[in-house]
Amino acid sequence: MRSTFRDRIALAAALLAPLVVAVALVPARAHISSANLALGLVVVVVAVAALGSRTAGVVAALSAAAWFDFFLTRPYQRFVISDGDDVTTTLLLLAVGVAVSQLAAHARRLKLVTVTDAAHLTRIHDTASLVQSGASPYAVVDQVSRQLVEILGLRGCRFEHGTLLGRPPHLEQDGSVTAGGAHRDLEKDGWPGEEIELRASVGGRYLGRFMLLPEPGTVPPPLQTRLVAVSLADQVGAALDTAGPALDR
Repeated sequence: MRSTFRDRIALAAALLAPLVVAVALVPARAHISSANLALGLVVVVVAVAALGSRTAGVVAALSAAAWFDFFLTRPYQRFVISDGDDVTTTLLLLAVGVAVSQLAAHARRLKLVTVTDAAHLTRIHDTASLVQSGASPYAVVDQVSRQLVEILGLRGCRFEHGTLLGRPPHLEQDGSVTAGGAHRDLEKDGWPGEEIELRASVGGRYLGRFMLLPEPGTVPPPLQTRLVAVSLADQVGAALDTAGPALDR
C-alpha cells in the first residue's frame, strides 16, 4: 500500500514538477542558454525517478521535454521549435531524462534487493539458532508463524501437526503454488482465495504444515521471498523431527 501511494505521488510530480520548474525558469530564458535551462529540468527528472517508479521517471522526462519546448524555446508558448540547436537540446533532454530515470530505478531496485536479502538471511539465521539451541519446537513454530505473516503479507497463519487432510492449494519447495493439481500463475492470478498449505518436512518426511491465509487482493511476494518461507518451514520440520513424534502443548 505504501509503495502504491508513493508511486501515485511520484506520477503526479512527474506531470506537474517539470511544468512548475519550466515556468519558474521563464524570466531567466533571455539570460541563460537553452542547454543550461535543460539541465535544470534534468535535475527534476532525476528527483522524480529517485522518488517513484521507472514509469514516473519516463513521464517526467516527456513532461520536461514538452514544457521546455513550450516555455523555453522560440517561438514561446507554442509546441514548435524554430532553432535547430534547440531541437537538438530538446531531444537530448528527453533522451538523458529517460536514461537517467532507468538508472535511478535500477539503483533503487538493487538497494531494495540488498536490504530484503539481509532481512531474509537474518530471519533464517535466527530461526536456525533457535532450533539448534534446543528450544521447544512450538517456540520455533510460533516464531516462524510470525515471520511468515510478515514476509508473505498474510492475514493469518496457523500450524497443524500430524496427518495431512484435504487437498488445499500448496506452496511447493520451488516457491511455486499448485491448486487442484495444476500450477498457478501467481503473477497473473494472484494468491488462491483460500488457505494455502506449506509443509514442514525433513528428509522427505512430512511432519506438519502451516496453513497460510493471504490478505484478499494482495499481490504475492516475489519468488525469492517464497523460497525463504519454504526454508523457514523446513527449520520447523527439523525442530519437530528432533523432538520426536509425540508432541503436546
